Amino acid sequence: MTNTYSKPKLSVKTQTLAAIAAIAGAVVLPQLFHIMGAMSGLGTSLGEAFLPMHLPIILAGLLAGPYVGAIAGAAAPLLSFALTGMPTAAMLPFMMIELCVYGLTSGLLRNVKMPAIAKVVIAQLAGRGVRAIAILIAVYAFGSGAIPVAVIWNSIAVGIFGIVLQWALIPLAVYRVENRQ
Repeated sequence: MTNTYSKPKLSVKTQTLAAIAAIAGAVVLPQLFHIMGAMSGLGTSLGEAFLPMHLPIILAGLLAGPYVGAIAGAAAPLLSFALTGMPTAAMLPFMMIELCVYGLTSGLLRNVKMPAIAKVVIAQLAGRGVRAIAILIAVYAFGSGAIPVAVIWNSIAVGIFGIVLQWALIPLAVYRVENRQ
């Protein structure tokens, strides 16, 4: 016996709309945080602390499945870079990998029977773990000096508020969507 349950299969139209919404959210939310940071004199540090790009991607995976989550996760940083120059070119491939893994992992957990917060934590661990591996490969296998290895630990320490925010908001959003009347 598996510990899964079947959620309704979403139409291609619904999945497409979910992907578009997730990508739009992952482009717009960081800009709002950057604007608030600029107005308060903190610059981009609010976006780095609260990880607003991650929220819609993990949510899309949990609600719409692994294809939507992975596609939105890979596309959102690329579109954001094309429109705003953020994330930086040096961080872009790592963000694309990380967010793709967030979306894919959370989507694969969509039908697994466990609390939504556990799904979020597993997606966070998978995304950050794969990102760390990608950075280590870039630095040690390819000799890239563009990204220091310390960025792995720094992003976790700086992003702790965003990680906690994801624990609070994503399960609540999943509950509200899945139990709407």
